[in-house]
Amino acid sequence: MSEKRDQYVEALKTKLDEWNREIDALSAKADEVKADLGEKYREEVAELRRKWAAADEKLDELRRSGGDAWEDMKDGAEEVWDTLGRSVRSMISRFR
Repeated sequence: MSEKRDQYVEALKTKLDEWNREIDALSAKADEVKADLGEKYREEVAELRRKWAAADEKLDELRRSGGDAWEDMKDGAEEVWDTLGRSVRSMISRFR
């Protein structure tokens, strides 16, 4: 892996780990709210986990990409990252 790609992948991995911790915290909060609201939040957390899994898959694709091909994959990875980030931030703001 090139040094530039390594740094990029590591930065994405760090952010993905952070979001995973935030999703875990949201899941715990969803378990604490009233039953009717809790179910809705649990469904939203499940959707966040699906988006997280898609981001994790993109990260794996970047790791496996050869040569400069990873540069071509950055746009798709960043789109997945942006979507996940917005979703996590949105749910966190609703829990406050």
